[in-house]
Amino acid sequence: MTTLRRIAFTALAAPLALALAACGSNGEDEVAEGDPIDPIAAPEGTQWTDTVTITEYDGYMLGNPDAPIKVVEYASLTCPACAAFAANGAEQLKSEYVNSGRVSFELRNQIHGPHDLALATLARCGTKEAFHPLADQVWTNLESVLTPIIENSGAVEQALTLPPEQRLVQVAQIGNYFDFFAARGLSADQARQCLADEAAYTKIAENSANQSREFGVEGTPTFFINGRKVDANSWTSIEPLIQAAGAR
Repeated sequence: MTTLRRIAFTALAAPLALALAACGSNGEDEVAEGDPIDPIAAPEGTQWTDTVTITEYDGYMLGNPDAPIKVVEYASLTCPACAAFAANGAEQLKSEYVNSGRVSFELRNQIHGPHDLALATLARCGTKEAFHPLADQVWTNLESVLTPIIENSGAVEQALTLPPEQRLVQVAQIGNYFDFFAARGLSADQARQCLADEAAYTKIAENSANQSREFGVEGTPTFFINGRKVDANSWTSIEPLIQAAGAR
């Protein structure tokens, strides 16, 4: 069974509406407290939120690559709790902490089904600088992004029987993703080309599965601060941990 078929089977074996909401995480470690860290200036003429680095874990790190405080979020683009964090905390994290140079913020995809894999592939299809804004747009419009998938779950399952280069293209067609991303700067032709790249989307899926096992990521959002998985998944609980680590 291919990676995509395994992911799809897991997501579609239960009622799809429940699979779409497969969020939630359990943290473990507390973050070590640190001395206050002075702001670190960005290169002249820029701000740190302009800087995006693709990391060794294939995540998209926003901010100072050498920031002494590193925040990593494992997130699903179909997860309501991830959308809530994007709406209620991500902007403050970026503007107040990432832009200070003291904190970097890395998003890594955890995949929750073929529709999620299609969305992750499309968010990665353009420039690396477009990834965070596109992810935020998906979360802002999550209901409209998910509704066609929920209403056409049989068609989604049928799409997975197509040749590999057609599967995610058809899932995106069902979800109206071509129009959604075209309105945000990604042409339909470019989107189709990315979704047809079996090697690329398989890598995303395998990274999700392998890293989830390696780091004990059981749901989304799951946050790590300086390598420690934390028992926190909202801004009101994340911010004090960042401050305790030295961003104060």
